[in-house]
Amino acid sequence: MDTTYTGYYPSPIGLFAITCNRSSVLSANFVASPFMNASPNAPSILDEALSQIDQYFMGIRRKFDLPFELSGSPFYLKVWRELMTIPFGFTASYGEVAARIGNPRACRAVGLANNRNPISIIIPCHRVIGANGKLVGYGGGLPRKEWLLAWEKRNFT
Repeated sequence: MDTTYTGYYPSPIGLFAITCNRSSVLSANFVASPFMNASPNAPSILDEALSQIDQYFMGIRRKFDLPFELSGSPFYLKVWRELMTIPFGFTASYGEVAARIGNPRACRAVGLANNRNPISIIIPCHRVIGANGKLVGYGGGLPRKEWLLAWEKRNFT
């Protein structure tokens, strides 16, 4: 088993934890408090991931350029890859994502995959909304989703 390393970023909407191995991001999510100490002697990928998250919150990064490892069903992987095509400052409905992956009736399954996204923000699950334009579901909480979408809209131009 690979050694993992964790670092924390104090975002404007809460503490953000990123866990990596020596070559890839494994997870990135909001946490209530540190679940372990920041890793000493962390690999450069963790420093780069923290730097890119900082750039995102400063409004100067719109797309992430990080290697990551995902573990999930083929369907989940397909959904997560599709989420990465939703541009900064834009949204897509669960139905639109389902249609884009060739399974237009899979709205609820897309929602479940979205909820299980292990790499929040970097894989932008916050950009997926209900068919009626309402904000629904976000592992980090709806107030964070609302903040992230407003933040991206303000920094789009």
